[in-house]
Amino acid sequence: MKSAARILFVCLGNICRSPMAEAVMRHLVKEEGLSDRIEIDSAGTGDWHLGHPPHEGTRKILDEHQISYEGMKSRLVDKADFSSFHYLICMDTKNLKDVNELITNAVPKIGAANGSSAKVLTFMELLPDRGIADVPDPYYEGNFPFVYELVDEGCRALLKQIKADLALE
Repeated sequence: MKSAARILFVCLGNICRSPMAEAVMRHLVKEEGLSDRIEIDSAGTGDWHLGHPPHEGTRKILDEHQISYEGMKSRLVDKADFSSFHYLICMDTKNLKDVNELITNAVPKIGAANGSSAKVLTFMELLPDRGIADVPDPYYEGNFPFVYELVDEGCRALLKQIKADLALE
């Protein structure tokens, strides 16, 4: 069966926040028995860590929660992502700006008449009650437990929204 929803999480280097969100969302989707309906991936806007596994801090926190990150490797956002994903979830406002610029530059090349059909938003739009605009980057801050807390809460909200959108509840 073809997936009904495709989600791409985006951060800067694709080794901390977006792979954490990818792993957590995959875990939640699997628990709900929706792996055949919802696909999840992650990518970065910067190329410093291409091909690398998630950051040690991300791996540690995922291990603590018994969430698999097996086979995950950093990759760049690609212009094909704009037409193949339904949701582009940017981990902060800088990533959102970068993704919107990439979409603007890529849309004529991918032949989309009205631009990307993906819903593009920041991750924290999923958690408006938190009152913060960005998921902090633990690469610099080292705050992996707090980032995990945000990611888990936001992924649960996103899954609930997608299930409602797809009438899966």
